Amino acid sequence: MRPSSRTLDQIRSVSIEINVTKHAEGSCLIKCGDTHVICTASVEENVPPFLRKSGLGWVTAEYGMLPRSTGSRVRREAGNGKQSGRTLEIQRLIGRSLRAIVDRVVLGERQITVDCDVIQADGGTRCAAITGGWVALRLAVNQLLKNKIIKNDPIIDQVAAISCGIYAGNPILDLDYLEDSDAGVDANFVMSSDMKLIEIQGSAEGSRFTRDEFNKLMDLAQNGIQILIESQKKAIQ
Repeated sequence: MRPSSRTLDQIRSVSIEINVTKHAEGSCLIKCGDTHVICTASVEENVPPFLRKSGLGWVTAEYGMLPRSTGSRVRREAGNGKQSGRTLEIQRLIGRSLRAIVDRVVLGERQITVDCDVIQADGGTRCAAITGGWVALRLAVNQLLKNKIIKNDPIIDQVAAISCGIYAGNPILDLDYLEDSDAGVDANFVMSSDMKLIEIQGSAEGSRFTRDEFNKLMDLAQNGIQILIESQKKAIQ
């Protein structure tokens, strides 16, 4: 039995509210159970120095957690003078995942930064950030198209992410914090809407796992991603 009483293949309730901030070209609030993330996408008409005169655009991401997004207050990373290794790893994952579905030639020499701010954490924050980050990116690009700043759509597909793991000996989908803390195996799957893999992060935190068990996690992830893809579509209609 899972702590949440969900079935092994059941994801948490998902809601995506768009246009939640005034100034960003694209924004949304994604809720995956008790994990809530605000995602904003900001467009700049320039690129990093290493891409100047290349004809290529750039999509990048930043990630952070509010001090009381967890059970006890944590200090802001700005107060510590640097970002943690975990934060750097997550925002690089988000950036890679979003760039995988963008034609950077069509985007042209401009940069879109997707900021993902966790306002409440209950496991799966990086997955929620990727899923919501795509919605914010989609909305920002829609503005570029509407304003005729670009002629063609640089977004070639959707992207979403979900966690899977082995908890109490059972493969499960969409781990919350309690499950994540006790899982023998924890993995994150990033996929496009055609179910092609973009990235997998996985580790045997408590026990090793077999190829057969990994395949079961893959099957669970694919089913979960399909639900998230539909949630994204409904949000931007």
